[in-house]
Amino acid sequence: MGAGLIGREHAALLRANPRAQLVGIADVSEAGKSFADGLGIPHFTDVGEMLDAIKPDGAIIALPNVLHVDAAVACIERGIPSLVEKPIADTLEAAMRLVEATERTRVPVLIGHQRRHSPDISKAKRMVGEGALGRLVAVNGMWMADKPESYFDVEWRRQAGGGPLLINLIHDIDCLRFICGDIDNVMAFTSNAIRNFEVEDTASVSLQFASGTLGTLLMSDAAVSPFNWDTAAGQALYFPHQPGNSYFLAGTKAALALPGMDLWRHEPETGNWQDPLVRQHVSLDGSKAYENQLNHFLDVTAGKAKPLISARDGMVTLATVLAIARAGQEKRPVAVSEMLS
Repeated sequence: MGAGLIGREHAALLRANPRAQLVGIADVSEAGKSFADGLGIPHFTDVGEMLDAIKPDGAIIALPNVLHVDAAVACIERGIPSLVEKPIADTLEAAMRLVEATERTRVPVLIGHQRRHSPDISKAKRMVGEGALGRLVAVNGMWMADKPESYFDVEWRRQAGGGPLLINLIHDIDCLRFICGDIDNVMAFTSNAIRNFEVEDTASVSLQFASGTLGTLLMSDAAVSPFNWDTAAGQALYFPHQPGNSYFLAGTKAALALPGMDLWRHEPETGNWQDPLVRQHVSLDGSKAYENQLNHFLDVTAGKAKPLISARDGMVTLATVLAIARAGQEKRPVAVSEMLS
């Protein structure tokens, strides 16, 4: 559902996966029809009409944010599992509607925060959970890149709900929630000084996790930088790979930088800041996040797995980002629970 930039990538991934078959595309645009015709795939302009005609095993929803919940509920009403591109919805009220529908019917919904399926993110979660870093003390993250002027030819990207907090930083928030646990409170400064759009172009964020861990994030879509996960991990679908790190985790036993996966520790463990550190590279399996996500979704549709990111989980990530936006606007600390109350 949706034949825009990410929708076309999902179509390519489906066609390349021997476990899947792309059987229909729903998109209201002429470009969407041309895309479907070029693939020889049935085209529909109405989501419900496609679901009723094709009766698919699963559906991937890559529509504009405001349409996510209606499309997912249409799937739920027909007993069809869905993968909903992030964010789960454009508002928390809409997200809660989807959470209620999937939890009441038990028809699974997977939220498309694809980084959770990347080997560096999943490995970091395991290492933190197993205590490889000791007690986690602090985390730092960056997402900075220079979007071209043409990116903002699309009007909604210049308006409320379309800034880099909801488009980009939401991925980093979801990764840190996944690795480090839920975030209780946030503080933020936001700025639109570079472009003077309605939405922010830069933000600095402070995080307090439920565990007591503290964190900081720096974000801008107006800065030349290799310091973002998309390019550093080599997992993004349409960005060059520029090896480096964008997340830094520090604990009482060791520190971990990712996606480069360098583990720093004392040898022996009883060392302190006056003793040398040893760097150890943590190996990964080389798998691709989007391919892993699709295979997981195929397992979900077959009833072999539960969604790694449920609708409720995706709603909390959205609430955390909206708390950051409110903190920047109102210049005060904001509790995530305040957004969900």
